[in-house]
Amino acid sequence: MSNKKLIVILGPTASGKTKLSIKLAKKFNGEIISADSRQVYKGMDIGTGKITKEEMQGIPHYLLDVASSKRKFTVAQYQKLAISAINKILKKRKIPFLVGGSPFYIYCVVEGWIFPALGPDEKLRKILEKKDTKTLFKMLKKLDPQRAKTIEKSNKRRLIRAIEIAKKLGKVPPLKKNPQFECLIIGIKKSKEELRTLIKKRLLKRFKEGMIEEVKKLKKGGLSWRRLEEFGLEYRWISYYLQGKIDYQTMIENLQKAIEKFAKRQITWFKKDKKIKWIKNY
Repeated sequence: MSNKKLIVILGPTASGKTKLSIKLAKKFNGEIISADSRQVYKGMDIGTGKITKEEMQGIPHYLLDVASSKRKFTVAQYQKLAISAINKILKKRKIPFLVGGSPFYIYCVVEGWIFPALGPDEKLRKILEKKDTKTLFKMLKKLDPQRAKTIEKSNKRRLIRAIEIAKKLGKVPPLKKNPQFECLIIGIKKSKEELRTLIKKRLLKRFKEGMIEEVKKLKKGGLSWRRLEEFGLEYRWISYYLQGKIDYQTMIENLQKAIEKFAKRQITWFKKDKKIKWIKNY
């Protein structure tokens, strides 16, 4: 095991990861690497809950605004940049804090995932993009039943990548790992009721801050409705509203439910990791 130390702060959305990370980074001379799959994109600030300069309180942050929202940004790309940022922090003799709620982004760094050296097949991707997730899942099940057992059925992007790999290699190879860091993993625990209240409060705050205007600006900047919907949650439901598919109240209600379901999926994933030290109050 490496003697390079990394502190990870994870938990469901709206649980207070940012607040805790700033508190600990200030106390232990740390710097923060974001592990959020949407905060990597420029121009997606309010809808992703991206930390502001003021909220950073002078603590340097990495992996924010590193990608264009017009282009796909992969877990492999994230891993490369995150490991580079962690090593940069360690060279300064400071403590790196990996903070977020995107399991793939967290564990590709923590466990040192080794990705198959296989470039994208754009022709195949264009064909697969037109199919729905149910069809894609059936295709993967035929190609590689083992991978179909572990994949997230509703994640179109991952289904397409798995089919792509299975078609090229016959099946998706088992994930190889090469951990580079000694990790302390802290998880924030909240009750279902507490989390529901926090999600609602934060959601209303984001609407007041101009979240709808942010989506309008992204659309004006060249993003298609389809691309905005791909980002899920806030961007998906606001896009439906702006297209006139749903009314304002339906958008609010459905968005609240969607975020609660998302938080539940995050908790389910994190519960599998017995190395997490769970905390309730801080």
